[in-house]
Amino acid sequence: MYKEILYEVDDPIATITFNRPDKLNAWTDRMGEEVRHAVARAERDPAVVGMILTGAGRGYCAGADLKQLSDIGDGGYKGASDRALEAAPGDPEAGDLFRGRYTYLLAVRKPVVAAINGPCAGMAVPISLCADLRFASERAVFTTAFSRRGLIAEWGSSWLLPRLVGPAHAADLLYSARKVDAREAERMGLVNKVVEHDALLAHARAWIVDVAESCSPTSVSIMKRQLWKDASAELGPAHDEAVRLMLESFGRPDFSEGVQSFLDGRVPQFRRIGEAE
Repeated sequence: MYKEILYEVDDPIATITFNRPDKLNAWTDRMGEEVRHAVARAERDPAVVGMILTGAGRGYCAGADLKQLSDIGDGGYKGASDRALEAAPGDPEAGDLFRGRYTYLLAVRKPVVAAINGPCAGMAVPISLCADLRFASERAVFTTAFSRRGLIAEWGSSWLLPRLVGPAHAADLLYSARKVDAREAERMGLVNKVVEHDALLAHARAWIVDVAESCSPTSVSIMKRQLWKDASAELGPAHDEAVRLMLESFGRPDFSEGVQSFLDGRVPQFRRIGEAE
């Protein structure tokens, strides 16, 4: 089914790998459809607690495929879709604001971690911004590229980027489209952590494994929805919604298990999303 990505599940992780290494994993519409389908598949799978997005070979994603961009510029591009890949990932309770071409990742009920193994350019930047966390190889390099192609801040990056790095850094990254190495990206807050190249996937996996072993998947899912919905809400309504959700959580088995496992000094046994009663 998949031609431009690889999909692998190794409990508790689904790894989705952009797989056009000869093109530095340049993004195509087909790749976008395959990623969306794979994310929906992982979201439904009880064995999956979190997902990793990464690239094959030496690049993460070089941005949009230049042939596709050229065809768009010439007016000759005609998008095509594979109906077998139609999918609708994401928590419906997140609302319609998180149903965009790539912002659907913000509504997915499980953590999405970008493991950025090399160059991350153009539209790959806003796609990575839609992940919950970003870990970068020391070899990673970032550039928005848009201003150097006569384009604009694409795919919600004008909303996402300032929330991560602040307005001044966002202006720098968007206006100049200069290249930023991994360490500078870390200092800006564009990535959570830079690690040695060969340790990147192990680091991303370890983060998800720790969450899977210690945290309630239901709690993490609800908190993810809170974080993104509340980003555009006022404090009062966000506070009141948190109170409502907290009262609901008191009635869940995960609350009892979380308290009892702490008192017993043991690892909690929380139910995974989609797992049978």
